[in-house]
Amino acid sequence: MGEAAVASCVIFDRLAMQTGEYRRFNVKPPTGGDDYAALREALTRRVARIVSGEYPAPDLLVIDGGKGQVAVAADVLAEQGLHTTQLIGIAKGPERKPGLEIVFPDGDRTLTLPADHPGLHLLQRIRDEAHRFAIQGHRARRGKARTTSSLQEIGGIGSKRRHALLAHFGGLRGVQAASVDDLARVPGISRALAQRIFAQLH
Repeated sequence: MGEAAVASCVIFDRLAMQTGEYRRFNVKPPTGGDDYAALREALTRRVARIVSGEYPAPDLLVIDGGKGQVAVAADVLAEQGLHTTQLIGIAKGPERKPGLEIVFPDGDRTLTLPADHPGLHLLQRIRDEAHRFAIQGHRARRGKARTTSSLQEIGGIGSKRRHALLAHFGGLRGVQAASVDDLARVPGISRALAQRIFAQLH
């Protein structure tokens, strides 16, 4: 998603999603809409931890994407020595509708499963959960970055005053909703600075 890019790893095991084992990766934003580098970064970090013994190797690694993404994942697995790990990709079909996904069991072959196929439903569930988890992390990271940057851009607001404002009003929205008088009541915020904060946020 460009700003505050986040990749996610979700785990399906023991017939259920294992939410306690999910992980997110803050990655360098993909340039020009090309997410291969971000995928490589996240996978390299995850696979390194598998190789070190921190996480168990998966029976099946499911990649959200088609031939290109599967090729990147295969390269990472080969580089780290996980040659026996099974790998597939799931990509939205030409019309990008649920049920029309294309499964990539390896770099060359494609497989189209019937819309009511239980295997396809499982892959869709895992893919959608990965999307949800990544988007949740992306929004939180983006919101935090914007909260910090919008107050940092105001002259005279250092770390101490920024924290005082956020604590007093319960977050950036509270600061934005505050009047000049409200802002001036915060310890360390003069009326002149309160007027500057108000003008900058509005």
